[in-house]
Amino acid sequence: MERKYYIDWLRVLAFILLIFFHCAMPFVIFGWEIKNKETSLGLSRLLWWLHQWRLPLLFFISGFGIHFSLERRSVFSFAWERVRRLLIPLLFAMFFTIPFQVYFEWLQKGRITGSYGKFYPQVWEMVPYPDGALTWSHMWFVVYLFVFCILLLPVFGIFKIKIFKTFKNWLAQQLSNPLPLILLFIPFTIYYFLFFIRYPEQQSLLDDWFVFISSMTLVILGYLLGASDRFWKTCEKFRIYFLGTAILCIILLYYFYWWNLDLPKQNGPRLYLYGILNSVQVWMLILALCGFAKKYLNFSNRFLQFTTQAIYPFYILHQTIIVAAGYYVVQLQLPIWIKMIFLIIITFCSLFIIFRWLIKPFILARILYGLKPKEVAPRLGAAN
Repeated sequence: MERKYYIDWLRVLAFILLIFFHCAMPFVIFGWEIKNKETSLGLSRLLWWLHQWRLPLLFFISGFGIHFSLERRSVFSFAWERVRRLLIPLLFAMFFTIPFQVYFEWLQKGRITGSYGKFYPQVWEMVPYPDGALTWSHMWFVVYLFVFCILLLPVFGIFKIKIFKTFKNWLAQQLSNPLPLILLFIPFTIYYFLFFIRYPEQQSLLDDWFVFISSMTLVILGYLLGASDRFWKTCEKFRIYFLGTAILCIILLYYFYWWNLDLPKQNGPRLYLYGILNSVQVWMLILALCGFAKKYLNFSNRFLQFTTQAIYPFYILHQTIIVAAGYYVVQLQLPIWIKMIFLIIITFCSLFIIFRWLIKPFILARILYGLKPKEVAPRLGAAN
């Protein structure tokens, strides 16, 4: 089985986009940990669109990783691997990395004064944010993914049985045909109708049913479809049509909803149209990106080899660095775009230095940031 480098590229590029996204957050009209005095409406409009599909794409890709991880592990071994790669880094980040974000946020808002050492004991009071200092912040993605993996363990166990594994492969082949693949947007439309108004996005795990169910569905679809050659061939063959459909939906969404950031606030025709358009554009865009990756990114180079290993520690650390550096950058008397470029450069340079000299060489640091204790050459199949 040859390594599917285009899956590695999708994962790496999706996480890099996430870092750029958060570097722009201080300069948009939406609330965030650190804010610039001036904001950009144009940048806000762009980030709202990116927000619709950046995390869905990552959850879908995570489903690929689950499949390939289970191909070479038992279910019990997979469960421990998820604890090691997801839960341990999450807990370490919540108590030793993310508190810096809360510190600089409260410092800018005037809620606290003084040093970080004076602030830090509040983390161990175990009072959840925003009343207290304990939060999983951007690591909510890891929280959800870990919960999905645990909840789905019985399903993964069933599909280890030969007859059910054969059925899974058959189902993946059927769903990978063009029409069934396109129609997979329908569950997400239903989620809009049922949950979008009642359970708005909170990233809090509890009472977050719209994001929770949508995200778990994407993980399941990635688990089913990721290893199907027919899925990738369909995405590659119809990538232009998928992209064209997504662009048409994006134009309509900006015209009716996003240009003035006027989202539906109650059930009715506006919500139904929004649910259809947005679920179609997100799913078509995911399929298009998979198709373009399959067509043009099935190769490896030194950049991919480095970032495939580094991207998870980058993800864990990036928002803390952005908030800490952003606290000082937003105080500069410079145009928004110069500040944002400056923040991007600081973030990526800091991430590279920390990973290369403080995480990669040390076994304990590697474990705390979700890496294998020892560096090994990539195995066959997709990254897990």
